[in-house]
Amino acid sequence: MSKIRVSAVQYHLHTIDSFEQFALQSEHYIKTAQEFGAEFVLFPEFFTTQLMSIGDGNGNVLTINDLPDFTDRYRALFSSFAKRTNMHIIGGTHVVRRGDRLYNTAHLFYPDGRIAEQAKLHITPTEVHEWNMAPGDGLQIFETSKGKIAMLTCYDIEFPEIVRMAKAKGADIIFCPSCTDDRHGFYRVRYTSHARAVENQVYVVLTGTVGALPTVDFMRANYGQAAVITPNDIPFPPRGIMVEGELNDDMIVTADLDLELLYQVRERGSVTTWRDRRTDLYTDWS
Repeated sequence: MSKIRVSAVQYHLHTIDSFEQFALQSEHYIKTAQEFGAEFVLFPEFFTTQLMSIGDGNGNVLTINDLPDFTDRYRALFSSFAKRTNMHIIGGTHVVRRGDRLYNTAHLFYPDGRIAEQAKLHITPTEVHEWNMAPGDGLQIFETSKGKIAMLTCYDIEFPEIVRMAKAKGADIIFCPSCTDDRHGFYRVRYTSHARAVENQVYVVLTGTVGALPTVDFMRANYGQAAVITPNDIPFPPRGIMVEGELNDDMIVTADLDLELLYQVRERGSVTTWRDRRTDLYTDWS
């Protein structure tokens, strides 16, 4: 079967008092996606920064260096969701520590309990200078029972080369968790997601954080909207938007992706951008 039902969460960030509150909020979205019959559900980038708002019990706010301390609980929680619901969950991104470096890492939770990771490959100046993040060092394509996917986080989607590489390695769907704090950042990610869908004739499933964390530096402002983005050709909506959320609302969107339509437009669409790329002039990767 070539159809895949996907849901994308516009995760509402607000101050919480405990990990249990984070777990209950996450479970609410998981159950909603399950009720819609989703097979994949996408959470946004940096949504686990909500855990920093818990504080240390003495009135002190947690910092980005404290966030990896939640990794084991986060992974156990989302792995249990995936196994219980039989869904593939792209658990947004969570900050993990490797040695003395921090990595902004997308997680794929399989229904059978496996957990796969993709560190963000291109990191923003804020991530470098304020949070001392390190970039990932390789692109992975993930095999699922429904086909091959890639997880490219926010700024990653703004680089055509990496998405072309993902398609050349067989990915038909790019899941893009993002987190943007104003309209400028939001539209950079949104417009380049459309460009990548046109260039590579793939689906892009995109979402972002909404709400605010008043006590967490660099997470006070969020401007977000989920969307399922398609190539711009006759089998798809003219604007290349299968579904989109309401800007900055706490909600979830759901759509069916038909992989067969991708294969059709790659062969005989109005344009055949993937087939017509000039690999004699520029390679997919070296």
